[in-house]
Amino acid sequence: MKMRRLASMLGPALFAVLALAADDGGKTPTSKIPLVLRYSDAPNSAIVTLPGPPPEPVGVQGATVVPDAPRARDLDEARPVLRRTKREYPEGFEQDSPKFMQAKIGEWREFDVHDLLGKPLRQRPAFDDDGKENGLVYAFEDPTGRYKEFELDFAGDTGALRTVFVYPVKMTWNECRLTYGADISAADAAKGRKFYSYLNRRMDVLVDSAGKVISLGLY
Repeated sequence: MKMRRLASMLGPALFAVLALAADDGGKTPTSKIPLVLRYSDAPNSAIVTLPGPPPEPVGVQGATVVPDAPRARDLDEARPVLRRTKREYPEGFEQDSPKFMQAKIGEWREFDVHDLLGKPLRQRPAFDDDGKENGLVYAFEDPTGRYKEFELDFAGDTGALRTVFVYPVKMTWNECRLTYGADISAADAAKGRKFYSYLNRRMDVLVDSAGKVISLGLY
């Protein structure tokens, strides 16, 4: 009893030694622990210090600080301010564009109008009284918005501007006479239209059957 009590106090290693000592030579072992399970070596619970430098201390990564999202007011203040500037036109064009272009007849070539009117919307051939093609007519948008569009007729031989057609947004024949006078000659045209030629200015007016002005022809 004392030996068992001592063995329990001294641990498994001493117990294994005592068990081996209890075997009496070639007699049957009194220990109930099989040989393959007996402790033949000291327990491996010792702390061993390996050679080399000490391990580096493990650092604790700090929390990542997420910056605050920019406020809508800050974005508005940082956004560039776009200001519309009024387009500058040649003197007299904005006040009376038909009169301005009429003064360029014989002077302008096709490339002269691009800076003012931009690229043409379309083009069509021009014909003489005998039905022979003798030029090109280009349609342009009115940059001032006062008229639906302009058509400029350029001669095929010289390339010079020879006629300007103006298409009003809304103008009646009565309004046209109040603006330009009534010194005219009249002639019938197809589809019930009327063709008026001014005698005191270089302008023709084409009017539909309802009395609405279709176009002004300046030459």
